[in-house]
Amino acid sequence: MVVHRKLWSIDQLRTHAAVVKGEVQPTKVLLNGTYLNSYLKRWEQANIWIYQDRIVYVGSRVPLDLEGIEVIDCEGYYLVPGYIEPHVHPFQLYHPETLSAYAAKHGTTTLICDNQVFYQSFSDEKSFEIINQLDKLPVSLYWWCRYDLQTELLEDQISDGRVRNWINHPSVIQGGELTSWPQVLYGDNQILQWMQETKQLGKPVEGHLPGASEKTLTQMKLLGVDCDHEAMTGEEAIRRLRLGYTTSLRYSSIRPDLPVILKEMIEEGITNFDHAYMNTDGMTPAFYDEGVMDRCVEIALEQGVPEIDAYMMASSNVSNHYNMDDILGHIAPGRVAHINILASPKSPNPDGVIAKGEWVKKNNDPCYPFEAQFSLKEAFEPLEINWDLQESMLEATETIGLEMINAVITKPFELENLPKENELPDGVSYLTLIDRHGQWVMNTFVKGFADNVSGLASSFSSTGDFILIGRSKSDMIKAFQKMKQIKGGFVLVENGKEIMSMELSVGGKMSSKPMETLIEEQKQFMTELRSRGYKFEDPIYSFLFFSSTHLPYIRVTQLGMFDVMRRKVIVPSKPLN
Repeated sequence: MVVHRKLWSIDQLRTHAAVVKGEVQPTKVLLNGTYLNSYLKRWEQANIWIYQDRIVYVGSRVPLDLEGIEVIDCEGYYLVPGYIEPHVHPFQLYHPETLSAYAAKHGTTTLICDNQVFYQSFSDEKSFEIINQLDKLPVSLYWWCRYDLQTELLEDQISDGRVRNWINHPSVIQGGELTSWPQVLYGDNQILQWMQETKQLGKPVEGHLPGASEKTLTQMKLLGVDCDHEAMTGEEAIRRLRLGYTTSLRYSSIRPDLPVILKEMIEEGITNFDHAYMNTDGMTPAFYDEGVMDRCVEIALEQGVPEIDAYMMASSNVSNHYNMDDILGHIAPGRVAHINILASPKSPNPDGVIAKGEWVKKNNDPCYPFEAQFSLKEAFEPLEINWDLQESMLEATETIGLEMINAVITKPFELENLPKENELPDGVSYLTLIDRHGQWVMNTFVKGFADNVSGLASSFSSTGDFILIGRSKSDMIKAFQKMKQIKGGFVLVENGKEIMSMELSVGGKMSSKPMETLIEEQKQFMTELRSRGYKFEDPIYSFLFFSSTHLPYIRVTQLGMFDVMRRKVIVPSKPLN
């Protein structure tokens, strides 16, 4: 039996039925609309009655008395279900509230979110209190339960009790993403047990299987993985579908593969997209400038996906996979009233958006109604750094370093000797991961990050610790000092002067600013880095993944420099006290 949160009480259900009988007035009626019937897979004409946050009727009838009802004439408009983003990392500089407000105006009214930062920041009790507060947003937020944190930590933050707490929570609707799949494949029965318990609750397990062969995909399917989002080509997507996977097609800031995947699938003659949907996989703010799931639908249409399939790949296909088609993803009686109003089915960015029965965009004007009853910024403790960084704390002791292959993959490289500051080879910078409490440090070198970054400090990382990069230790220290002053963020310093900073005042991890402001700040940050030689897609992901041990080949972690393929520390971190 699927354990989901209860949306309506017995009394509310009786009221909804009374609306259909004419005993209670609906709150909104959408008249004369052409809507997507995703069960019949065709456009139909209907009037849609909404009572508060629920669709209660779809058909030809009109209430006998329209007094007191908000009536919207939808003649000439096309109505589709609110879009669902199934793979959200809601702490990528933005936070769940600011992302929700931005996504809603683009028609994305349901977000299915990673719980990693909750694991790292709070007790489960406090996390669930925050989730309950977030349930009051117009957007529907659901959550994952991770089985691992994709890095190596001094103290493990995941336990059997915590995983069980999360998978049984009614707002948690999947297990994963399973970045620790190699451990499962080669004998980790604890994670396998958690996967099976998740599935017994009727909740699917999301994989993370980049480059997986048919043999590996088959084994992981047998062990319980239901969906995977790591296909990078049409061939890889078809391979997953052939083996019975739901296949989530990605359009992210570091893997914008969706156009190529769809083009190649269509060239291979694929006509059935019922078990495919789309995601943006934690796209960072600047890359959301063109939209959220509306942009994915637009890409699908551009690549020749049939119109109705394109919209279902951002709505009903998702809800069907999560066993939630009775409440989400369709315009039909009983569903949450998430509805997008389009001028044309060829234009997925909506003119109007109704979320939980309330306008969040009307006549092309955003009108997101939520006024925070609690502050997510206050939920996170301010980043207080009560120690000072000294140059002696930045000394590397080994000649091995990290060479960047792309924005997120790093391989080992070796210096001939430990260089002095004025002898750093071209393209090589100092790289430091240092404990947020000043208790330990991992010093090394990075090749290929940039040519001329003098000093850069970041409180944004996958471990919650600080990353320093640069060719000048004095500028790295100045950048750290400024980061300390603003209580978290990115700070770039050159020749002793601050070039720019991007404040992350929510626990040193996220900004409290609106997405529109954050988009422009990140664009400026990327411009500054690219002018100094950063050449990859997204520097925010570079910082996030320096410590992420689910990707090859070598990482800096709390334990030290870590060889991912051999699963061992090759240079330990150094205690500072």
